[in-house]
Amino acid sequence: MQEEKLQNGQFSTSLLENLVVFRREFQDSIDFVQREFRIGETAAAILSIEGLIDKRLIAQGILKPILDAPILQLDGDSKLRYIRDHALATSDQIQVGSFEEALDKMMSGFAVLAVDGCDFMIAFGVQGFSFRSIQEPSNEKGQRGSREGFVEPLQINISMIRRRMKTPQLMFERLILGSDSHTAVALCYLRGTVSPEIVQRVRQALRSAQLESVMAAGYLIPFLEQGGIFSSVGLSERPDTVCGKISEGRVAILVDGAPNVLLVPYLFSENFQSFDDYANRPFYAAFTRWLKYLAFTIAVFLPGFFVAVGTFHPELLPETLLIKISQAEASTPFPLMAEAIILHFMYEIMREAGLRVPETLTHAVSIVGALVIGETAVNAGLIGGPTLLVIAMTAIAGYVVPKLYEPIAILRLLLIIVGGILGIWGILLCTGAVLLNICSESAYRVPFTAPLSPFQLRDMRDVLIRVSWKVLGKDPELIQNMPGSGVRRGKKH
Repeated sequence: MQEEKLQNGQFSTSLLENLVVFRREFQDSIDFVQREFRIGETAAAILSIEGLIDKRLIAQGILKPILDAPILQLDGDSKLRYIRDHALATSDQIQVGSFEEALDKMMSGFAVLAVDGCDFMIAFGVQGFSFRSIQEPSNEKGQRGSREGFVEPLQINISMIRRRMKTPQLMFERLILGSDSHTAVALCYLRGTVSPEIVQRVRQALRSAQLESVMAAGYLIPFLEQGGIFSSVGLSERPDTVCGKISEGRVAILVDGAPNVLLVPYLFSENFQSFDDYANRPFYAAFTRWLKYLAFTIAVFLPGFFVAVGTFHPELLPETLLIKISQAEASTPFPLMAEAIILHFMYEIMREAGLRVPETLTHAVSIVGALVIGETAVNAGLIGGPTLLVIAMTAIAGYVVPKLYEPIAILRLLLIIVGGILGIWGILLCTGAVLLNICSESAYRVPFTAPLSPFQLRDMRDVLIRVSWKVLGKDPELIQNMPGSGVRRGKKH
């Protein structure tokens, strides 16, 4: 009977047999800690993973109360039940009945108490691992609003959302992903606001993720989107932004060990929104929105348009500007398209170097890049000044919409090549293909381009402009109610 239990992953009543299974699982791993002691005449053991637990908390909060308790029961089962219900009744404890449950708890910073003669164990929450303190998000800085950003531990991120939304309608669902990593993932949504259909689709998409390990939130994005040019899954490091999104009927996905939270469904227009838009006055928020759309257009189209016009359509340029460009290009050995591609790659190389290089060398990289690619290359006649100016402008414009930097960089390179081969007509053809791709994409049966396409005037109050909170606050628009949506609507309308 005992052997059958062990084969099925269940605990035996023999402490020795249970400990043999744990030792076989961990073999010679140096972080597996087994502390054996006796409760009266009964053998017992506390099992834990060093580095994930607080040793002082185990000694003072578990061992001392157990050894000081007047445990009079003779058999191990009664002793463990007495410890659970009386000696340590106030501790964070969970009863586990299988090796799989016990191992999962130990990997999450729990200590497991095993007693001879008992076929279940008690896991105690004694987490003591170190983690990065709460800081301002590095990628989503704002002038107004909270300075708090998500950190790596899942429970702390959950608490930051719960502290901002004090309602029992706020739900958290726990999933375990990764056959090796067993990463904890939490679905967060507002019950009664979110569409049950969206929650179910997200849940099924995550459960279909057959991964051995989940080390970052980005591992899950391919399972949550269709795979278009622009992602229909949002990322945020700000708790206030996440709370605002889930109040509109979205689902937030928190991954243990990742300071980024995934948001679905996510629309194209949301890439041009930031938390400051809602903290500033409406007229200034509308102004910054238009700046972002303009910067996006410049970052994507300006280099390709410059190459196409300079190569095939010089008659479109003013005479003075055409003369300046001609003089600059006459002294360089490369055609416009080659110059633009070289500068594009050189800038991306410098950007990657600035991201990966140790912080002490970032200034050196900036100085070398500015001197070599800027002034020296132009003075040496390797590249033209106008081309360098265009690439520099597009690089700066790309950072105005940081959420779209990756697709902007690829589209920019594609349009440079197409513009240098086919001219303006090639750029128009590529633009049509990109628009077709964006308009055909949907995010959980919600059109990716809503409410621009399909168009609905009422929902445009937070797209190209941002109306006053006196209007937005009275009748908030849920994501499942967007025009063209095929999602079953929530209770709020």
